[in-house]
Amino acid sequence: MLEFLKQPWAWYVAGPLVGLTVPLLLIVGNKSFGISSSLRHICASCMPANIPFFKYDWKKEVWNLFFVFGIFLGGAIAISLLSNPNPIEVNPKLATELAGYGITDYSNLIPEDIINWQSLFTLKGLILMVGGGFLVGFGTRYAGGCTSGHAIMGLSNLQLPSLIATICFLIGGFIMANLILPTILSM
Repeated sequence: MLEFLKQPWAWYVAGPLVGLTVPLLLIVGNKSFGISSSLRHICASCMPANIPFFKYDWKKEVWNLFFVFGIFLGGAIAISLLSNPNPIEVNPKLATELAGYGITDYSNLIPEDIINWQSLFTLKGLILMVGGGFLVGFGTRYAGGCTSGHAIMGLSNLQLPSLIATICFLIGGFIMANLILPTILSM
């Protein structure tokens, strides 16, 4: 059984399992699926500051904190018990393209050739890690939610703002991956 769980799951198994989370949350407790709101709940519960954005009854959403903790716990269990010791398999064409940018180490899910403590203090590392983190946080707040909240929950509820946000996520991802990222990696 453990060997079966260590193998990658096909999209037609993993996708519906994630998708079934939406009706399950709606049926069980009329709850919305989304991860980015949990940071607001954590800040509201931990920060006694008089900031209007954090002044609401976060205890009504405490289930979300348990949900996120479950995701963290599941990830920790997967890393410790189900991780694959073999290097990550990368398409040979992509590996050739990435080698041109100095990315050749596929021993982890995150390419340590560019994401490490030493490269954090370079221009490329600052742009990728700090700038990228800022843009993800800003974009999530500006869009009123993250990709999971909009693309999974919002679209399943037929919300027009979620459709617009998801289209913008996809266009932004395409532009970043094909136009901006190659320029940054060439630095």
